[in-house]
Amino acid sequence: MEFRQIEAFVNVVRYKSFSRAADASFLTQPTISTHISTLEKELGVPLIDRKSKEAIPTPEGKLLYRYALDMINTRERAVVALKRTSQEMDGILEIQTSSVPGEYIIPSLLAGFREQHPKVRFYLEQSDSGIVERNLMGNKGEIGFVGSKGAKELAYEKLISDSMVLITPKNSKFLSIAGGEISIEEFFHEAFVWREQGSSTRKEFEERLTSLGYDPKGIQVVARFNSMEAIKQAVGDGLGVSVISAIAAERSVDTDCRRFLTFKIKDIDLNREFYMCWNRNTALSPRAESFRDYVINAVRGGTLSQDHTIE
Repeated sequence: MEFRQIEAFVNVVRYKSFSRAADASFLTQPTISTHISTLEKELGVPLIDRKSKEAIPTPEGKLLYRYALDMINTRERAVVALKRTSQEMDGILEIQTSSVPGEYIIPSLLAGFREQHPKVRFYLEQSDSGIVERNLMGNKGEIGFVGSKGAKELAYEKLISDSMVLITPKNSKFLSIAGGEISIEEFFHEAFVWREQGSSTRKEFEERLTSLGYDPKGIQVVARFNSMEAIKQAVGDGLGVSVISAIAAERSVDTDCRRFLTFKIKDIDLNREFYMCWNRNTALSPRAESFRDYVINAVRGGTLSQDHTIE
């Protein structure tokens, strides 16, 4: 039993796919398949059920998976303890993230961390906050970034504060009130370009609407996207309005070239936070621990701003 076989097995279970495991490992799919087949022959039991559409572990595979995670992390801790310089830390750091952190916060953190640890590589999977939390609880990825918190199995560290704003096309209606605030009544019945169901931005906005007596089901959704950049593009093209993160709105392009208008919303508190999170019940690899500490130090040292708002 070799560690490369164990690593291949862990990634197949995590990603429920031989091809995605190969992508996460920076290996070819045939190599991953060979590692799994060799491991199964050595142990004398099938580890992956190949009959289903997804690569699902057999009962024996589920048992091995728990030990395999501990084996990999224990090995990496031993290697790091024996190495004298942090420059020698290597391997793949798997990150789960929701849209806003993935597009506007994490890239600079990865660049800064890699300056200190140039041999570390990154595999980043972007979805919504709910999926990020479920993936981390299933040991798919080690570090997560989300726009809400609530899973007791996860530990959370606050990163930055943010607010939500309305973005609209630059049409005559909204150009006439540009530069000011806007009430919910003025845009509630507009066509909406909206996020997927598990989005924290969507969830929080709909909860605030309900508290003010509006029925979120009354929102006329004309399109749903899980990409913040696609939403901004669609709004700029006149498809509808949307409520998005202020960070996403301000970091799109130069203010003078922006293809959409941005409004603060009257009579509703739309402040929110972004968090880094990880599984309390699973030991982190040395590179994940180092990255977690790097991010925490960036927040506490002021490198990562605690406030992002639209003026």
